[in-house]
Amino acid sequence: MKKEEIDMQIYFISLALAIIGGLLMSRIAKKLNLPAVTAYLVAGLLLGPYCIGALNVPGLGFNSLAQVETVSLLSQAAMGFIAFTIGNEFRLTQLKTMGRQAVIIGILQAVFTTFVVDVVLIILHFIFPQMISIPAAITLGAIASATAPAATLMVIKQYKAHGPLTKLLMMVVAIDDAVGLVLFAVSFGIAHAMETGGVSVIGMVVEPLVEIVCSLILGAVMGYLLNFVERFFHSRSKRMSLSVAFVLLTVGLSMIKLEVGGIHVGTSLLLVCMMTGTVFCNICETSEELMDRVDGWTVPLNIWFFVLSGAELDLKIMSSPIVLLIGVLYILSRSCGKYYGAYVSCNMTKCNEKITKHLGITLLPQAGVALGMSLTAASLMDGAIIRNVVLFSVLVYELIGPALTKRALTSAGEIKPEGKTSARSKNQPKEPIHLH
Repeated sequence: MKKEEIDMQIYFISLALAIIGGLLMSRIAKKLNLPAVTAYLVAGLLLGPYCIGALNVPGLGFNSLAQVETVSLLSQAAMGFIAFTIGNEFRLTQLKTMGRQAVIIGILQAVFTTFVVDVVLIILHFIFPQMISIPAAITLGAIASATAPAATLMVIKQYKAHGPLTKLLMMVVAIDDAVGLVLFAVSFGIAHAMETGGVSVIGMVVEPLVEIVCSLILGAVMGYLLNFVERFFHSRSKRMSLSVAFVLLTVGLSMIKLEVGGIHVGTSLLLVCMMTGTVFCNICETSEELMDRVDGWTVPLNIWFFVLSGAELDLKIMSSPIVLLIGVLYILSRSCGKYYGAYVSCNMTKCNEKITKHLGITLLPQAGVALGMSLTAASLMDGAIIRNVVLFSVLVYELIGPALTKRALTSAGEIKPEGKTSARSKNQPKEPIHLH
């Protein structure tokens, strides 16, 4: 038997065990009143290279991080469908009632979080100069602005959360991605300039704006094309298949990187797929039905995404006292920034009390976008510290973030108590939605 065939068998077995392990762990999580997404992440940790995978039994878990990265294609696809689903929340009816609030809150809470983390880590630099540099501190501050949409969306779907907080949360999380890109580009540009003595206006301003604009244009074009091609099919199954194909195509196109006139031109997978979903849901009359069918198709893909995310978490970072200290300060300052940034901006936009009190808690999860930013920051002298601190924060936030999101949505009255919600019916609010 050829080596390629053996490797293929191992990967199929590992991926099958990933879903089975995640589902079994979700039964335990249910007994503990924890969201399923937390169970999937824990299953990934157990099947990863630092636990069961360390036994080096072919097919039994993932034996190395390289093996996990080999199937990262599934994670990229899952992120595309997650972003596409979030785009579905930007319907014109919702934008008219809470669009202004979402934009203001999305920008202010991200900027405030960056400011708080910057201040705390710069103070740490002046107290212990050898522990962290100022360029690393301001870069971590920008990374802190990023919020992970995947875990939040999974909690909302699992418990069929519905209400003003849920609607606003989905929009803020989407806007947060664009704001985070700009904040990171500016902060990383300043950090790079401090280390090299040269300032790049193109890297700090032009390239992030080009990335956002190109992402929105590509997403809009794909949304219109999807709606146009859908008209040629009447079968529900064929239209669902076409939707799946278009999301995968959009993910692939979003990964293309070019250089034009010395400017690096690329797009954000999340922004492109969100825009595709936004345009499609606003011009297609049957978009809600199609979205529901696509959601059902992507359930195993989402489980893979979180199990693989758990398997990627590097537990070796727990052995570094410096990383743990900086990581704890980063987590505490970021949590304060997210909570109070959302609290103040909600008050400014006159959101109701439940949104003002609970929105900040739901913005804590952090994962893929932050890890991507930390890879870019690897070129800094303290790049390894930045990467490890982000890895540590992702480990903490991904494990406790979903549970906190569930608790906040439950306290806001947008999740019914477990045991009273049928999986066959929607969790509709008892009262009409009022933002003010």
